[in-house]
Amino acid sequence: MSHTHRYRVDVVWTGNRGTGTDGYRNYSRNHVIRVPGKPELAGSSDPTFRGDATRHNPEDMLVAALSTCHMLSYLHMATVAGVVVVAYDDSAEGTMLAEGDGGRFTEVVLRPVVTIRADSDPAKALAAHEAAHHACFIANSVNFPVRCEPRIVVSSD
Repeated sequence: MSHTHRYRVDVVWTGNRGTGTDGYRNYSRNHVIRVPGKPELAGSSDPTFRGDATRHNPEDMLVAALSTCHMLSYLHMATVAGVVVVAYDDSAEGTMLAEGDGGRFTEVVLRPVVTIRADSDPAKALAAHEAAHHACFIANSVNFPVRCEPRIVVSSD
């Protein structure tokens, strides 16, 4: 059974320095991302593209979306498999190729370190990553590979 979900995001450019976009170097790439009922996110472009390094950029947010979607899917799949997760940390990395006036991501690699309770099955914990990958809404929506290189740690507590 299909269910349609909608997500509203408002983006407001705040980078007009008084002359608009009358020159490539004359405007800021700063903007505000607003989702109703949630804290605002300060956005910009990557510093390579004249952005503010202290603000979130679309590339960071894409990698973060893939990482968090996989984590949330994984936690569900682990629970279904009877695996008790006590910690989850990911160091995800995206690779983007700039070409002409545009570019594209060529891959994202997720590197989650998952700590499971001692009475959980490490094989099931590892297998839950594959199920999570197939369930992840964001990974299913991109046109580049999303690889997962998980490490399972059994808690000594």
